Amino acid sequence: EADAPYRMMPEDLNDWYVRNNNGEMVPFDAFSTASWIYGSPKLERFNGTASVNIQGGVAEGVSTGEGMDAIEEIVSKLPEGFGVEWYGISFEERAAGSQAPMLYMMSVLIVFLCLAALYESWAVPLAVMLVVPLGIFGAVLAAFFGGLPNDVYLQVALLTTVGLASKNAILIVEFAKELKEQGYRTVEAVAIAARQRFRPIIMTSMAFMLGVTPLALASGAGAASQNAIGIAVMGGMAAATFLAIFFVPMFYVMIERIFHGKSKTEDDDHNNEHKEKKESSDNA
Repeated sequence: EADAPYRMMPEDLNDWYVRNNNGEMVPFDAFSTASWIYGSPKLERFNGTASVNIQGGVAEGVSTGEGMDAIEEIVSKLPEGFGVEWYGISFEERAAGSQAPMLYMMSVLIVFLCLAALYESWAVPLAVMLVVPLGIFGAVLAAFFGGLPNDVYLQVALLTTVGLASKNAILIVEFAKELKEQGYRTVEAVAIAARQRFRPIIMTSMAFMLGVTPLALASGAGAASQNAIGIAVMGGMAAATFLAIFFVPMFYVMIERIFHGKSKTEDDDHNNEHKEKKESSDNA
């Protein structure tokens, strides 16, 4: 191997000589030409096959998943014998991306089963879980306007939103359930619960959103992951908070009527009227 100054340019090969069949020394340019071309700086093998290691990044506003899809599409148009395999972080991201729908369903199912065990009912947890799509909608909307890619960090934020959206609904539904057990009508109980739980819901939600504000406003190294989680969670929490105030009572009344029927509601009305008459007679 020649010293560094004598192997920097293609023309430097002309200073090298090799022996021909007659034993004479001839320069490289007598039987070859040298020029710059694109190629791998070294020969590599992946799983026993000749390979080229390609590293790069995606443009702003493009997710890594979209970039990987574009590379796979390009490779699919190459002649037969070419293929692409991912390794390292890209491999983990591709594997995690295919498992995301299953993780979402499992997280919703686990929350639902925990609530069903807590309230010993299938109706109450269902009323709570109906608010989850509202939180997911807010998180996706915030990610869209924030220009966030659909990467692993956004998926973590969506999983977090599932639990946060359920929290606000629980505050209303649990209080309404207690009032209903005391003899209040379904509509009246949920209206009182929404009115009395309004301030605690706003206070806890605002405290949480202010807590993740530094993540949404982070800058510097590693800020992309913090922004993705902070912005998406804030959007999901805001939607789950302000929309839940209006939709959770409606969901609760709807589920109660579906599971218990109209007759149960009429019985509640009759019992409340009887209770009011009894209280008025006692006061007299």
